[in-house]
Amino acid sequence: MATYEKVLVAVDLSSESDVVLQKAMQISDPDAELNLVYVQEPMDNVYVGIVPQSAAFSGLGDLEAQLGEELKEKLAALGKKFDLPEDKLHILHGSPAHEIHRFAETYATDLIVIGTHGQKGLQLLLGSTANAVLHGAGCDVLSVRIGTE
Repeated sequence: MATYEKVLVAVDLSSESDVVLQKAMQISDPDAELNLVYVQEPMDNVYVGIVPQSAAFSGLGDLEAQLGEELKEKLAALGKKFDLPEDKLHILHGSPAHEIHRFAETYATDLIVIGTHGQKGLQLLLGSTANAVLHGAGCDVLSVRIGTE
């Protein structure tokens, strides 16, 4: 059986990201190229309709930049923990599923590994990032169950 040589590991930078990365490393070729990816969704997309557009929220861009720095630090720490080179750590900006698909296509990825919380009920109807990635990917996708039920 052929092994995967170009793997995109999409993480949410939670404590469960280790599980997703470990699984990717277990099933990949030992010399595989692993790209660790986190997608930062723009705050104005996340909070549209919730955050009033007023002077009180004019600092949203600054807050987003500060969050971006914190995310870089978390991604670097995760990469260091698993001995990944700095040039294989990526923070993308936009819609998570779209950016993961774009990255996978650009880097000719063989496999996308992503965590899922195994949503049920209303959450399942609304969809999830893992589900959106699965249904739009041009390569294999491994969904790793994480969290407690």
